[in-house]
Amino acid sequence: MTVPPLAGQRSPARQGARASRPPLPVGWWLLLAAVAVAVLSPLLLLLWQSFLSNPFFAPVKQVGVSAYSQVLTDPAFWRAFGNSAVLAAAMIFIAVPLGSVLAFLVTKTDLPFAKVFEVLLLTPIFVSPIVLGVGFIVSLGPSGFVSGLFTSLFHLTSTPWSVYTLPAIALIAGLTHVPYVFLYVSTTMKNLDASLEEAARLSGAGVWKVMTSVTLPLVRPALVYSAMLMLLLGFEIFGLPLVLGDSRGVDVITTYLYRLTAVTGVPAYGPMAVVAMILILLALLIVFMQRALTRQRGSYASLGAKGYRAQRLKLGAWKWPLAALTILYLLYAVVTPMAGVLLRSLVRSWGPGVNLLDALTGANYAAIFSTPDLSRSVVNTLIVALVGGGVAVAVYLLVALGIQRAPRGVSRTLDYLAGLPRAVPGLIMGLALFWLFIFVPVLKPVRPTLISIALAYMVVWLPYGVRLITAALGQVSRDLEEAARIGGATATGAFLKATLPVLKPGLIAAWLLIFMQFVREYSSAVYLLSPGTEVLGAQIVQLWGTGAVDSIAALSSLQIVIIVGVYSLATRFGVRPE
Repeated sequence: MTVPPLAGQRSPARQGARASRPPLPVGWWLLLAAVAVAVLSPLLLLLWQSFLSNPFFAPVKQVGVSAYSQVLTDPAFWRAFGNSAVLAAAMIFIAVPLGSVLAFLVTKTDLPFAKVFEVLLLTPIFVSPIVLGVGFIVSLGPSGFVSGLFTSLFHLTSTPWSVYTLPAIALIAGLTHVPYVFLYVSTTMKNLDASLEEAARLSGAGVWKVMTSVTLPLVRPALVYSAMLMLLLGFEIFGLPLVLGDSRGVDVITTYLYRLTAVTGVPAYGPMAVVAMILILLALLIVFMQRALTRQRGSYASLGAKGYRAQRLKLGAWKWPLAALTILYLLYAVVTPMAGVLLRSLVRSWGPGVNLLDALTGANYAAIFSTPDLSRSVVNTLIVALVGGGVAVAVYLLVALGIQRAPRGVSRTLDYLAGLPRAVPGLIMGLALFWLFIFVPVLKPVRPTLISIALAYMVVWLPYGVRLITAALGQVSRDLEEAARIGGATATGAFLKATLPVLKPGLIAAWLLIFMQFVREYSSAVYLLSPGTEVLGAQIVQLWGTGAVDSIAALSSLQIVIIVGVYSLATRFGVRPE
């Protein structure tokens, strides 16, 4: 007869089970520690510096809030903060409605040229915002080619618009971020069961009634996510206001941070750390709001036959007018700025009265490849994107495996750490890593190498890369590994021989997408730029202060050509940016 254990005493069977439980593999702890150091150490350094009276490496320093007082009593900071709030609001009220409507038209209706529109709508996601800003200046600025055609056609002395005012910057920011909303909303719409939409149509509802009463309510979580994303990006935006607001002194919070050293004349470590912490706290608050709203709204699912897809809704007489409006949007927000950059890179002079055919030249590109720092920026960008992108995919794969397969505590911690850089602007992460590389003795040798740039890119794009790899892993059954384990393979061997070959197409797709993001990235490398480590995006930012428009246009064009070329290759393999 088995004697039951006393109250509060474990049974021998449970004690034996607890004693025989395998220990947590050391590899998971090492992975967790590596991710924590990479993500948290720069942020903790910023936090520490924000409470110091002198730079953190100075022998004499005091803990206090003097830096906070200096920033929070500066009228220029509050003007910049207000301008950021205006941009964020404009991006919400322009990008979310327009992106949602375009997603509905492209995915649910018989809109002409829908496939072409989809490719063009997604292209700006991979083009650097600072390149788009330059494109708007050379096309719609006072001396832009569109401005010149307009003034000549209507016999005007100047254009009735300006791209340098805060309302213009807000409008451009809203229109250029429509693709982000389109991506998230259209992806959700494609996964909807269309039976409810078909039922509404059979009941006599028109296209717009179906959109407003059925489709958009079903994708409400994606709309909430998109709105919060626009709010976050509105406060993090750097390239567009740097280029378009420079001549009129229109600062936002990121350009205020970038100009702090120039304004004070010395490295303003304390104020820079304070502004960085304000941005990080604001971003964390927005991410928290995003998750809370998404949980509150819940997830929506349509009922009906699984996988059912109805025929595309007929637009009728609206078909061609809506196609024309879509073309107008794409011409303004995508084609015109990119074409303006390409055209500007091929002429030696620019402005009223200049015959572009007479001014055509290849000298701007010749100057790029004959100037050491500019030519290095092209080569270094390709190296970082090719090699660094490949290493990043391997690292993201390890993190994704940890999130999926490590014990619950480690898995959840990894998940939170991997998502944290989403709330940290690239400019802030680059600044924090710059301080680490300069003043931490072990990391000093890394500073003047491309490794510093690649590491910054890896940390900044960690949430994006892990999400891509996790989605690819989710499509591979664990049964393959279980079969290999039954056949005598180790856990590592089973993964390498069974899962990895099946996962290879997903990893290649992830590498192509990471490659494009590494090519377009600019803000996180601004502070890390040094002789020998020039990359395209950060080099364009540096050149902007010198007014070297010829070199900027040529470098921007090369960036566009590289991204469009890889994007075209990726789409041939069915790769999408989600």
